[in-house]
Amino acid sequence: MHELGIVINIIKQMEDYMKQNNLTKIEKLVLEVGQLSEVYPKYLMDVYPLAVENTLLAKTELVIETAPGIGRCKSCDFVYNLVENDNTCPLCSAKEFSVISGRDFLIKELHAY
Repeated sequence: MHELGIVINIIKQMEDYMKQNNLTKIEKLVLEVGQLSEVYPKYLMDVYPLAVENTLLAKTELVIETAPGIGRCKSCDFVYNLVENDNTCPLCSAKEFSVISGRDFLIKELHAY
């Protein structure tokens, strides 16, 4: 489970950001997790409370938004959700595709003061 390491890295980034910008609190932290990113939102949510304990983010709400894994069929050019369709084009049943989106993992926004 590499999610703990990811959360610890985010905490360090956010604490540095807070110090550089003279912020006292981050009320909400929004992460975007792509369906194809190999990061599991449930594991992030599970480790987050323990990871932020005794940090500047101890009272920060974590919100995770999932970005769909979208691909384009190499046979017919149809654009579809790869996860929902088990990597198979729902139009022509081909299994060859190029990924358009859904691999990203990023800090989408934060609400601070």
